[in-house]
Amino acid sequence: MATYLGFLRAINLGATRKFPKAAIITAVEAAGFTDVETYINTGNVRFDTPLRSRARIEAALEEAFEAAAGFAVPTIVFTRRELRAIADEAASYDHGGKHYVSLLKDVPTAAAIAAVEAVGTTDEVARVGGRAVHLLLGDNYHEARLTNAVIEKHLGVATNRNLTVIRALAEKWC
Repeated sequence: MATYLGFLRAINLGATRKFPKAAIITAVEAAGFTDVETYINTGNVRFDTPLRSRARIEAALEEAFEAAAGFAVPTIVFTRRELRAIADEAASYDHGGKHYVSLLKDVPTAAAIAAVEAVGTTDEVARVGGRAVHLLLGDNYHEARLTNAVIEKHLGVATNRNLTVIRALAEKWC
């Protein structure tokens, strides 16, 4: 059995996309995964599975989540080692503002990376490393122009977490 970490995209936003932690756990277990644990109510889940294919794991979870929640829930899966590497890379950036990480479903092409990094400014910078985009922003995330929506436009399906959550998950689950 291997341990994986799943990141659910666009849940618990507004009145129609509610998917509580208990329901997430039940859905993951219904998909056949074990030793399931969630962290805060933003769609972070740890589980064990004998499956080794990330694509198969994501597909199984997305099917279970849609059945349980009643809406599509794009899901991005990482190994513990991959998440630890993302947290370690984040530590290499000496950034005084807000630091968010967009977690990508797929590895981006070099051209896509160049395009998203070119969108940045001196105040808002994107640094891509594998399937993670470090968004180094000013003090107000809600005023930023370099958002997860921009990341998705250039790099495909992504979900966003602040660096505090990434570090907490790396500490707790890696």
